Amino acid sequence: MNINEHECIVLTADLPEEDLLAGDVGTVVHIHRGGAGYEVEFMTLTGETVAVATVLPSQLRPVGRRDVTHVRELAPA
Repeated sequence: MNINEHECIVLTADLPEEDLLAGDVGTVVHIHRGGAGYEVEFMTLTGETVAVATVLPSQLRPVGRRDVTHVRELAPA
């Protein structure tokens, strides 16, 4: 899997400690040890950062050509 910094990714697993769900879209902001892990920023559509999470390669995938975005509202903190 070839994922670069500043590329959008899709979570393939829930990250409950970050209140993130499979299907959420984020942007890679750092790549650890040649792809051993990724720092990914997740934001609202208005640009507010929701989380910056360390994500394993098994927990994400590149955005696909046939992917459709979907909106969900975050639960109040």
